[in-house]
Amino acid sequence: MRVSLIVSTYNSVNALQKVLAGIRGQTTLPDELLIADDGSSEETRICGSYFQKQFMGDFQHIWHEDKGFRKTIILNKAIAAANSPYIIFLDGDCVPHPRFVEDHLTLREEQYWTQGRRAFISESHVDAFTGQASQFLTLWLQGQASGFFKGVRWPLPWIQKGTPQRGLIGCNMGVWKKDLIAINGYDEEYQGWGKEDSDLGNRLYNMGLLRKTVYGRAIVYHLNHPQASRRNLSENEKRLLSVIENGHIVCRRGLSQYL
Repeated sequence: MRVSLIVSTYNSVNALQKVLAGIRGQTTLPDELLIADDGSSEETRICGSYFQKQFMGDFQHIWHEDKGFRKTIILNKAIAAANSPYIIFLDGDCVPHPRFVEDHLTLREEQYWTQGRRAFISESHVDAFTGQASQFLTLWLQGQASGFFKGVRWPLPWIQKGTPQRGLIGCNMGVWKKDLIAINGYDEEYQGWGKEDSDLGNRLYNMGLLRKTVYGRAIVYHLNHPQASRRNLSENEKRLLSVIENGHIVCRRGLSQYL
């Protein structure tokens, strides 16, 4: 079965280069890679074009004009353009473990969506990080990385199934495209950074899906950086609370615009 990998990015070409190098080194390559670009400069397009020449699968660079934080919109456009029944989401500041795609494919199951975890690389050591699991351990021992339990691929995974609120992150997810279509994808009413991923996860819950939260598989290493603006976070939190309390499934302004 085909799988599409969507990588979201915005003017972080140094981090994106590391992420693309991690994708190139996967034990199982995705059939299709889509860069969901929220208005980056020409440098990002050049980076993607260089990678495309080395990538064996299908490649799309989905871009729109920079009008502020519009990640939900560019992700919906990328979901609509994806040509596989299963979609893996990865942020452009998260370097995947070499078996990241392989693990997500092993974990996929009907009536579930998968949430992998992330470990963290300190901002001072991002430039030197190459994405190797052994390097993460070295940095962790030096106090320059965190999330040890989340960053090691254990002999056996620890999988929790349910509908928890904790740990809803969009940088490491696997979801069936048909389920994304059923909930109308990301809610574009969210303005600025914050809670758009929790909204998506809760509407999948409200539709009856359970989440597989996985430790020891499908690992990514987050390259720490200065925080984005939290200016609209309180309003986004109110919107999310309404989704949880009222059991909303389908958002009004979402994926259907691009299908």
